[in-house]
Formats: sequence, C-alpha cells, structure tokens
Amino acid sequence: MKKVGMLVLFILSILILSACSEKPTASDRFSQYIDLWNDQKFSEMYEMLTTSTKETISKEDFISRYTDIYDGISAKDVKVTFEKPTEEEQKGETEVIVYPFSLTMDTLAGEISFEHDVRLTKEEREDGENWFITWLPAMIFPQLEDGEEVKISSQPPARGQIFDQNQNGLAVNGVAHEIGIVPGNLPENHDEVLTELAALLELDRAEIDAKINQSWVRPEDFVPIKKIDSTNTKLLEQLVALPSVLKRDSASRVYPLGESAAHLTGYIGSITAEEFEKLKDKGYSSSSIVGKAGLEEVYEDRLKGETGYKIYVGGTDKIIAEKEPVNGEDIRITINSELQKSLYEQLNGEPGTAVALHPITGETLAMVSSPSYNPNEFIYGMSKEKYSSLADNPLKPLMARFNKTYAPGSSIKPITATIGLESGKLQPNDEKVIKGKSWQQDSSWGKYFITRVSTKIEHVNLENALIYSDNIYFAQLALEIGAETFSNGLKKYGFEEEIDFPFPINKSTIATNGLTNEQLLADSGYGQGQLQMSPFHFAATYTTFVNNGNMIKPYLEKQTEEKATIWKEQIVTSDHAQLLLQDLEQVVQNPNGTAYEPQVEGQKLAGKTGTAELKQSQEDKEGKENGWFVAVNTNDPKLLIAMMVEDVKGKGGSHHVVPKVKQVFKEFTSN
Repeated sequence: MKKVGMLVLFILSILILSACSEKPTASDRFSQYIDLWNDQKFSEMYEMLTTSTKETISKEDFISRYTDIYDGISAKDVKVTFEKPTEEEQKGETEVIVYPFSLTMDTLAGEISFEHDVRLTKEEREDGENWFITWLPAMIFPQLEDGEEVKISSQPPARGQIFDQNQNGLAVNGVAHEIGIVPGNLPENHDEVLTELAALLELDRAEIDAKINQSWVRPEDFVPIKKIDSTNTKLLEQLVALPSVLKRDSASRVYPLGESAAHLTGYIGSITAEEFEKLKDKGYSSSSIVGKAGLEEVYEDRLKGETGYKIYVGGTDKIIAEKEPVNGEDIRITINSELQKSLYEQLNGEPGTAVALHPITGETLAMVSSPSYNPNEFIYGMSKEKYSSLADNPLKPLMARFNKTYAPGSSIKPITATIGLESGKLQPNDEKVIKGKSWQQDSSWGKYFITRVSTKIEHVNLENALIYSDNIYFAQLALEIGAETFSNGLKKYGFEEEIDFPFPINKSTIATNGLTNEQLLADSGYGQGQLQMSPFHFAATYTTFVNNGNMIKPYLEKQTEEKATIWKEQIVTSDHAQLLLQDLEQVVQNPNGTAYEPQVEGQKLAGKTGTAELKQSQEDKEGKENGWFVAVNTNDPKLLIAMMVEDVKGKGGSHHVVPKVKQVFKEFTSN
C-alpha cells in the first residue's frame, strides 16, 4: 500500500509540473486584451503591444489616442468580441497568428460596428515567452491610418415652431438683421461713430471695442455686433447710415406677439454650464440652444429636435459614421393671438393678469401677464443695464402672473354658495337679516368685525347677496357650513391639488394650517382669510356653472376634435349650477349689481367681481387691493375670462377691472 501511495504522489507531481509549464495560447492572450479594451484600461492594453509597435507610438500617445477619440464622439457601450478557436484549430500555431474581431459602440452619430483583423506575435521577454499585439490605428476605426485624426462635425436641427389655433406664429424660425462693422471702412476719427452705434444698439461701448479687436478680425471682415428686429425699419435706417456699419440677414427665433405673449412663449438662449451638466446625456452640446422660460422650456424636449453628426477622418472624404439631423416638432396650441393681444392691451401696463378659456370645450384661449418684456430682445442680445432694469423693477415684468396664486376676494362667493347648497346649509330663498355695515359672531371676537360694502338691504337672500356682494352673508354662511365641510367643498373644485396642465400652475390653497378658528373660516367664505387661488384655476372653476355642475379640464394643445374632458364631475347638481348662473347674470344685468357698469349692448354676461384686501391686520388702513372680475357669455358660451389687476385701491376696486373685461367680450362675442 505504501508503494501505491508513493506512485500516486509521483503522478500528481508530474501533472502539476506539466500544467505549470503549459505555455499561454494566443487566443487566451487576445481574450485578456479584449477584456481590458472593453473596460477601457488603455494603459494596461499598451503593455501587451509588440516591441515594434511600442517603437511607433508612446504610451502617453496611445492612451490619449483612444481617450480623445472616444470622448470626442461620446462613445458608449464599447463592446469588442472574438470567437475563440477550438483546441484543434490552435494546434500547430506558428510564431504569428491573425484573429478576426468585431466591435460595436454607440456614438453621437449613431451605432458604429465593424470587423477587423489583429495580428499576434510571439515574443520572448524577461518574464518569459508570450503573445503580443501588433497595434494599428485601424483597430480604432478601419478607415484610420497613421498620422490621421478623427474629426466630428455637427449639423443643428431646425427648432420646432409654436403656432396658435389659427396657425399664426407664436415662436417661429424667422430672420433678424445682424448689424456689423467692417473695420477697414471706419473713418480715421471713428470714436464718434462707435459711440453712436453703442447708443443705438443699447450696448456698452467697451463691448463693441472688444468685438472689433478680436484676434481673428481683419480690416475687410464683417464683425457681427448685435441682431435687431427685422421689423424695426427706423432703427435699421439709423444704423446703416453710420460709416462702415452694415447689416446682413441671419436666421433667428422670432416671437411675433412680443410683449403680449412673452410669459406664455418664453424665450431660448445658450445653454449654461449647469444646464449642460443636466442635459449632456440627452444629445446636447456645450453650444446648444435651450428653452429658458414659458412654452419654449415646457416643450423643450419636443421642440429641440436631434442634432446631426458626422464622424470622419480629417482632411479626407472618409466617413466613419453619419446621422442626419431630425428637426424639432411643430406644436399647435389653442391660444387665440388676437384675444391674447386684446387682453394685454386692456391691462395697459398695469400689474395684472388674465386667463381666457372656452367654457364648453376647455380650450385655453389666452394667458396674459402684465407688465411684460420683449422676448425678442433676449434673442437679439439684451444689455446688462436693460436686464437689470427688468429684474430690479418692483412691478416684476419678468414674472408670469397667470400661474401664481392670490387672494380671490368676493369672486369666490359663487363657490361658497354651491358648497352651502350641496351641504344643505343654504336654501336660496331663505333670508338672513343683516343690519348695519359691520358684524361679528359674538364678543369673543374682540375688536374683529366683518364689514360689507352696501347697507341698502337688510333681508338678504342668495341672489341679493351676490348682486350686492355681501361679505357678512357669506361669512355667516361659511360658519354655518363648518370648517371641515367648507374645506372639503373647496377640494372638490381642485383646491390643494396639483393641476394637470403643460404650463406649471401653482396649486390653490385653503389655509396654512387649516381653518382653525371662526374668524379665519368666516373670512374665507368671502375670499379673504388665507385663501390663495391662481387666475387659471379661477377660470376653470367657473366652467362648472355652464356645464350642468361639471368642471371642465382646460387644455392647451390643439386637438383634431375639440372635445371636452371633465376634470371634476358633478361638483354640484345641474339645478344648482343653473341657479348660480342665473344669479351671476343678475350681478351684471341688475342695476344694483357690482358688475353692472358699464352696460354694453348685445352682451349677456354672467360674472362676479371681487376686491381682495391685502392687509396685515384689520387696523391696516394702507393695505393694497387687487381687483377681480370673472365672467362668461351665457347666450352662446364661447368665452370665459378671469382678470385680476393689482393695486386698484383708489381706482374703484374691482370696478376698475369690469370695463376692461367687457370691452374684450364686446370685441370677441359680437359675431
């Protein structure tokens, strides 16, 4: 048995020694190289190259050759494969062997795939004999030879355009005049010319000097200074009258409605470093243009298109890969440009906002904010001084108002009424006896009183409460409804809810920490307290009264069939909706109604005014007021407008807003 054991140990030793002395195969060696390649470990790949290859390229150049090319073309998912030969095929391997391999990768210009051969040579090194790779540039791309460089060029797509419901342009690809100087044509004493040019273009003189003195500029070159609006013929005439000043047409983004739709359309601009970091994996480059605000930003993914790229060998006609640009998508929305302009003109530069909807279909017809800015100036080049004047303006012309929230004032009263009707706490013909101008629940309210505008009537039913806009009536009604039921009633209208709409809309809110006391609940009943509501949401809630108690969901993108979608179904019964609509008609038609003046012949409107007091306390006598008017034409409901004007104290409160809205109805519902 001892001899048998010795024999087994001897055989095992022979096998182990044989295995240790087994020479590496070429296929195993190339598989190792491929693993490094797939992991992009270029430094370790270099160590596996033949001696003769290392004489033609340094390690540093080898590594940078790969990294520069792969980074430049945004190579991803690089995958190199080869089919290992069988043991039978490996028998009789010579000192040199050639294997085919395949490579695939994703790049800016699309997928690249190719097959190529690699030569492995057996070499003796200090650590023994092994196989080494004969490397050539063609292993990166077959088209590449020694001394040649891989280049990439881009072709930007045409940005998609935005059109209104009638195919009128809101954000389109047009032409601007590019103003420039030919330095060689400047007069000898050119200081006066450049100073006048700077004044006309609203630029700092130093900016013009810097552009003229760029290193590439030759005397005969046209040096671009600034783009101007192609419709501004007067400015163009003044500019080209200056010696050496010329214009050439240049492709440009154009916003035909200018200031009247600035907050809606927004504008585009050069991508910032921060934006690029977020968007670089979506096909953007450091020189890309992106939507900065408004619909340009909202629809960026659809408008931008896809940049075309060509990967080629520099100085040759050899193309490695090419992807044609894909133009951005044109988008048609429901906005009516003429209505948009009309509402903007009615605001007349005052801080305010207006939203118009089609109350039956839900089409969003206008979204206006005032004061405004000219979005074209962001395209043509706005001076720092001009931007600062906008950014620092206390009236906030850069801010969109139609999606922000404000105290709704008395315009909320129809909503309070429907909550009372649906909860059974209100019977429309029941009367509340209200005497005097002020009221409080009891002495526990201390010095806190609720006041009303008119004391003409003491026996107040729902219709009269709306006609006279009686704050005390609706404060008492809110208390009768109760905090929980009142809050739940508002939530049925979409309060405390994110609004599903392409343009971000701030959600309307009820109270910071709930309706925690009687005074807050009472104030909320007539639109004060802590209630906050966006003009957009306000317009949507009033669709309930002309749709049998269903609240219509507003939409923005034009549809092949204008079909309404119900956002909130049967918030109130059809009978209650009809009752409120009739009462709101009286607010406008009855001589005592708060929206009676001015009368416009042929109009049959239903609506509600509201004056929201912005006071820090009841003793605050200097608080500002915002005026509201929400109205719809009832004889043929095609237009619903919610308008709010800030700081109407001393201007008649909500009565300052009513004529503006009625004038727009006159223009757009007369046919």
